[in-house]
Amino acid sequence: MVSYILRRILVSILILIAASFIMYVLAANSGDPLMDLRASNAPNAEQLIAARVAALDLDVPPPLRWFLWLSGAAGCLVPFADMCNLGLTISNAQVTTILPTAMWSTVQLVSVSLVLAIILGVIVGIVTALRQYSGFDVSMTFVSFFLYSLPSFLVAVLLKEFIAIGFNNFLQVDPTLSALAVIGIGVIVGLIWQVLIGGNFRRRLVVFGVSGASTAALLAFLSATGWFLQPSLGPIGLLILILALAVGTVAILSGLSHRRSLIVAGINAAIAYVCYFALQGLFDISSLGTILILGLVAVAVGVGIGYIFGGNDRAQTMKVGGIVAFGSAALVLIDRFMQSWHTYISLPRIANRPIATVGSSTPGFNNDFWVTSIDSFTHLLLPTVSLLLISFAGYTRYARAGLLEVMNLDYIRTARAKGLPERTVIVRHAFRNMLIPIATLVAVDVGALLGGAVITEYVFAIPGMGQLFNASLQRVDLNPIMGYFLVIAILAIAFNFIADLAYAVLDPRVRVRA
Repeated sequence: MVSYILRRILVSILILIAASFIMYVLAANSGDPLMDLRASNAPNAEQLIAARVAALDLDVPPPLRWFLWLSGAAGCLVPFADMCNLGLTISNAQVTTILPTAMWSTVQLVSVSLVLAIILGVIVGIVTALRQYSGFDVSMTFVSFFLYSLPSFLVAVLLKEFIAIGFNNFLQVDPTLSALAVIGIGVIVGLIWQVLIGGNFRRRLVVFGVSGASTAALLAFLSATGWFLQPSLGPIGLLILILALAVGTVAILSGLSHRRSLIVAGINAAIAYVCYFALQGLFDISSLGTILILGLVAVAVGVGIGYIFGGNDRAQTMKVGGIVAFGSAALVLIDRFMQSWHTYISLPRIANRPIATVGSSTPGFNNDFWVTSIDSFTHLLLPTVSLLLISFAGYTRYARAGLLEVMNLDYIRTARAKGLPERTVIVRHAFRNMLIPIATLVAVDVGALLGGAVITEYVFAIPGMGQLFNASLQRVDLNPIMGYFLVIAILAIAFNFIADLAYAVLDPRVRVRA
C-alpha cells in the first residue's frame, strides 16, 4: 500500500510537470503581454516596456522561461520555508499574495455546491430508483436532463432575474403573500407530495389535500405574522424539526423497532433542545472558532451517547447519535442566524434588498459574526445554486443507475431471501456498492465545477480564481494563469487519487497491491 501511494505521488508529479510545461508554452504564445504598453501614448512607454520585460523575463523564450517559473513553484512544496515564488503579475503584484484570496472565494463557492449536489443528487437518485417508472421518476428524469442541458451562464442570469430581483422587490414593497399566491403554492406542493408518495388514487388524493392545505395554512400564518422580515424557528418549530430529524434518522438507518437507536436519538434531541436555551448568551459573543468547537463537541457527544447505549450494535447507534447531534446542532445554528436576519436587512446599505447579484461580500462591511455570515450567504447563494443545479443532474442519474444495477445482483437477492427488511437491504447492502461510481464522478466533477466557476464568477462578479484566470488570460498575464493552473491541477490529481483509495474502502473486493 505504501509503495503504491509513493508510486502514484511520483507519477502525479511527473504529469503535473509535463502539463505545466504545455500550459505555459501555450499561454505564453496566446498573445502579447506588452500590447497595452505598445499602444500607449505615455512619454515613458519605452521605460515601462523595459521594466515589464525585466520583471517578467519576457526576453527569455517561453520554454526556457518555464524553467525559471518551475524553480520558483518548486519552493511551494517545502512547508514553512517561505520559498514559494509564483512570480509577478503585470501589475507587479506577487501571485502568492493575490492567489489565496481568490482561492478562498472559489473554495467557499465550489465546496458548498459540491457537497449539496452530492447529498441531494444521491437522495433523489435513490428515491427515483426505488420508484422506477413512477410519476416521480419520470418527473425527476425530465428535470435532471433539462438542468443538465442548460449552460451555466443562462442559469446564472435566470437566477439573478427571477430569484434575486423578484425576492428583493417582494421584501421591499410588500412582504406578504396574497390569497391567490398561498393557494397556488399549496396546490403545487400538494402535487409534488402526491407524486413523491405515490399509491392508489385515494391515497394520492389524501396526500394532496393534507400537504396542500398544511402548506397553505403555514404560508398564510407566516405572511400574517411578518415572518419574512423577522424569521425564526422558535422553540416550538425547533422542537418539531429536531424530533422529525431524530425519528427520520432512526427510521432510515435502523428502523423504528430498534429500541436502542430510538433512545440514543431521543437523548441527543433532548440535549440539543436544552442547549438551544442554554447557549443563547454564548452565541451573542461567538466567533467562527467557537461555532466549530461547539459543532465538534456536539458530534463527539452524539457518538459517545451512541457508544454508551449501543449494546451489541454500537456501530449503528453511534451513526444515529452522530447524525442526530450534527443535524440538531445545525438547526439550532440556523435559528440563531434567522434571529439576525432582521438586523441585517434593516441596515442602510442593505435596505431590505438582501439577495446580492454581484461580489462575494458587501465592500467594507463590518458587523458581528452572525450578520457578517448572513452577508456572505446572501452574496454566495445564487452562484452556489447555479453550480449546484449543473452538478445535481449527474449525481441523480448515476445514483439511480447504480442502485438499479446493484439491486439486481445475486447478493441482494440472497439478502432478501434471508428475510431481511427492505430498508436493511438498501441501507446496509446496496447503498455502499452504489457509491462506487459516485466516487469516480466526484473526482471528475471537481474539475468540471471549477471550470464552470470561471463563467459563474464572471456573471456574478465574484473575485475568485475564475475571475482571476479570465482577467489574466485577456491580458496574457502568464504567472496568474499558471497559479490558477497549479491549483486546479493539484486538486484534480488529488481527488482522482482519493477516488482510487475510496474504492478499497467501499468495496472489500478491491485491494491495492504493490
